[in-house]
Amino acid sequence: MTTKNSTHPVTVLGLGLMGRALAGAFLRDGHPTTVWNRTAAKADDLVAEGATLAGSLQDALTANPLIVVCVSDYEALHGLLDPHGDLLEGRVLVNLTSGTSEQARETAAWAAGLGATYLDGVILAVPQAIATPDAILLHSGPAEAFEQYEPVLRSLGPTTHLGTDHGLSALHDIAVLGLMWSVLNGFLQGAALLGSAGVPASAFADLTTRMAATVADWTPGYAKQIDEGAYPAYDSTIDTHLAAMDHLVHESEAAGINTELPKSVKAFADRAIAAGRGGDGYAALIEVFRTPSEVGA
Repeated sequence: MTTKNSTHPVTVLGLGLMGRALAGAFLRDGHPTTVWNRTAAKADDLVAEGATLAGSLQDALTANPLIVVCVSDYEALHGLLDPHGDLLEGRVLVNLTSGTSEQARETAAWAAGLGATYLDGVILAVPQAIATPDAILLHSGPAEAFEQYEPVLRSLGPTTHLGTDHGLSALHDIAVLGLMWSVLNGFLQGAALLGSAGVPASAFADLTTRMAATVADWTPGYAKQIDEGAYPAYDSTIDTHLAAMDHLVHESEAAGINTELPKSVKAFADRAIAAGRGGDGYAALIEVFRTPSEVGA
């Protein structure tokens, strides 16, 4: 069994910016690391640090019982591994390639058919953050495999096991990306609006940072309401929010900038109010998000 202070040999397939960061973190934590990449020169710095460059993909797959893969997508992953599936029997495959929950579950079934154990994972960090407290890694799949290799995986940063459903890590990844894009789009809308009055985006950035932190502090309370299915209006109702949303639409139109985002935001509130939720708190909009979009909407 792998203990907190033990080392364990690991193979890393894929040496892009992230793959090199992963392999480097394993090396610095003392784990014997075998690496492979189609372009072998990308391994030069890692070899200088003590990594072993596999002479072939087959050699890489048979070198160690733990294999970590970080390539561009699932198609690339299967392009590499499908021809050599027989070499995966008895090994633990940790896939840190971004994709969908469906792809994760399909790949788990594929790996099981080959006699391999599969852990899906996502990295919520840039390569420079690997092996720091700022890195967030999420894994899903068999708990036993995660527990066995958790000390090794923690070389990459704080990591969490989400459950045995292989699709959970990918679902969390997509959910967080949706949050990221929503925040960034809100900032861009605001920067465009203020820019129409000659206010530079840099002047808006500080206020954005402060307000984003404030809004983030609301989410635990909203989460409790969502889980309980009750949405008391502790601060303001959806009816009140709608009035401010109208102002955002009007100001955007008056400034001559794009109105698609504010109109989309308002449309969610309109639907909630039409369903009788106007007097509820903002978290009640979850009921709209849970409803499939209308065809053509």
